[in-house]
Amino acid sequence: MTTTFSQKKIKILSQLSVPDTEYADASPKGSVDSGIRDLIDEINALEGIVTTSSCAGRVSVYLEGHKKATTTKSTKWQHELRRMRDTDVSKECGLSLPDSAKDTIPPSGEELLPEIAASKGTTTDGSSSTAGGKGGGDWLFVSHDPLPPLASFGGDYSDWAGLFGLDREDALGTTDTVTGDDHGAGQSKRLIHFKFEPMILHVLTASQEHAQMVVQAGMNAGFRETGAVSLLARHHNEEANPMVAVRSTGLSFESLIGVESASGGGRCCIVSPEYLHLLVQVSHERFAENRKRIERFRAALKTAFAKPPGAENKKTTPEGWEDSNARRERKRLEGLKRREELRKKEEESPAKEATTTTDEEQSQDPDLGFGVFL
Repeated sequence: MTTTFSQKKIKILSQLSVPDTEYADASPKGSVDSGIRDLIDEINALEGIVTTSSCAGRVSVYLEGHKKATTTKSTKWQHELRRMRDTDVSKECGLSLPDSAKDTIPPSGEELLPEIAASKGTTTDGSSSTAGGKGGGDWLFVSHDPLPPLASFGGDYSDWAGLFGLDREDALGTTDTVTGDDHGAGQSKRLIHFKFEPMILHVLTASQEHAQMVVQAGMNAGFRETGAVSLLARHHNEEANPMVAVRSTGLSFESLIGVESASGGGRCCIVSPEYLHLLVQVSHERFAENRKRIERFRAALKTAFAKPPGAENKKTTPEGWEDSNARRERKRLEGLKRREELRKKEEESPAKEATTTTDEEQSQDPDLGFGVFL
C-alpha cells in the first residue's frame, strides 16, 4: 500500500471511529447512513480502499433555489447606450445619440444589471440565494428508509402533502405564478420536486488495480454508471490514488409536485393525493431494488478482494482444460507407463510358458501311471 494512501486512510478511519453521538460530516444528514454502515466498515477493512462519502439511498422533497436573473436583450441595449453616453466612444467614432434614444437610457445603477446582483449572492428581489440545499434550495423532507404508513408519523395529515409541508388550498392566491411564462410573476416561481436517489458511494483507492476491482464489482451489481477519476498523478513526483464513484441513475426518478409563490409565502401541492400515494409506492419498489444491488455489490467486492490485485484481469481456464505443453507432457508420461507395463508382461510370459510345458510332458510320459498304494 502506498504511503500517501495509507496516511489518507488512517485520517479517514480516525474520523469514522468517533461515536455516532459526536460524529458530524458535511452531508445534510451529518452522519453515515445506518443502512450501509456495515458495508462501510467492511469496505474500510479491505486492503487498498477506503470510503470518503456515501448515501444509502433516499427519498426527498426538494424546493429549488431562486433562479439567477438573466439580462434581457433590451436591458443589454440600454446598458450599451448608457456606456456610450458616459464615455467619449460616440465622439471618437463620430456618432451622436438622438434625443429619443437618450430619453430611454435609465440612470446608472446595479438594478439595471441583475447579473451583478446575482454574482454577489443575492437575487433581484433582495433575498438570499445561498440558503441550505443545492443551488440555494431547501430539503423539505428526507428519508433514507422506505416511508412507513402515513398514520405512523402522527399528526393530522390527510395525505402525504401535509407531511411534505405543502398546502392543498390555493396558498398562492392566484394561478399566475404556476402557469406564468418566463417573464413577470412566473419568473420567480420555485418548483418543488419529489425525488428518489439510489445508493452512491465514493471510494478512494491505492492504485489503478484496486480501482478496477471496485469498478467491476459496482458494474456487476447493477450500478451501471460506476466510474473512476484521477487515474493519473497530477505531478510526476506524486502517486495516483483513483477515486471510484459507485452509482446508478437507472433507479432514480423525479416528479414535480408543487410550487412556492413568488413572495415565498406559500407552498402549494399541484398534484392529487392519489398521485402522491403512487409516487410513495414507486419509491418503496426502488428502495427494495436498491437493497438488492447493495447486497450484490457487497458480495462482488468480497470476492474480488479475496484475490490479489490484478488477478481478476488474468484469464481463467475451465476445470480440466490443459494447454498444448501440458497435454504433450501428459501423453509422454502415459506412453512411458504403458511401455513399462508391456515390458513387465513380456518378462512374466516365458516363465509361464515353461511351467505349462513341464505339465504337458508329465501327462504324456508312458512310464507314469496312476494306482492305489496300500
